[in-house]
Amino acid sequence: QFAEIVASLEPYTEDGSTYLFEDNVRGGRIPKEYIPSVDAGIQLATTNGPLAGFQVLGLKVSLNDGKSHDVDSSEMAFKIAAQAWFREAMRMAKPVLLEPVMTVEVVTPENYMGDVVGDLNSRRGRVGQMEARGGNQVVSAQVPLSEMFGYATDLRSRTQGRATYTM
Repeated sequence: QFAEIVASLEPYTEDGSTYLFEDNVRGGRIPKEYIPSVDAGIQLATTNGPLAGFQVLGLKVSLNDGKSHDVDSSEMAFKIAAQAWFREAMRMAKPVLLEPVMTVEVVTPENYMGDVVGDLNSRRGRVGQMEARGGNQVVSAQVPLSEMFGYATDLRSRTQGRATYTM
């Protein structure tokens, strides 16, 4: 089996996608029928990433060049070559493990809004929408899960037990 690929890897977060594959091969160095196998091999490799086996997110892969052989190349050879390339590229890229971020909704009386928002901010939360609902204020935020331990007790203390939250 023979397959060789030359590609580049970069962060990608546009339009909410977690993966983008670009075929930049010119001159038929890799026959068109093998390009989808390269893409499939890389996508498969992203599902079991180098950090604790977690999926790799936010990637743009540009396939730039490669080599094939009329007799010894196959779709499977290119899929395997793509997976090997991805493992090596990730080793050199020094990826980081993302932490889980939770969507939190707090319902609180208006006079406790400042305390609630301040507490969410101190927990590295990103406060989003605030709206009135039935005489109370509803605060929506994105907060790292690691910062939410003990939140129920803290919220009760700050609001004299009058606020509730869902995560």
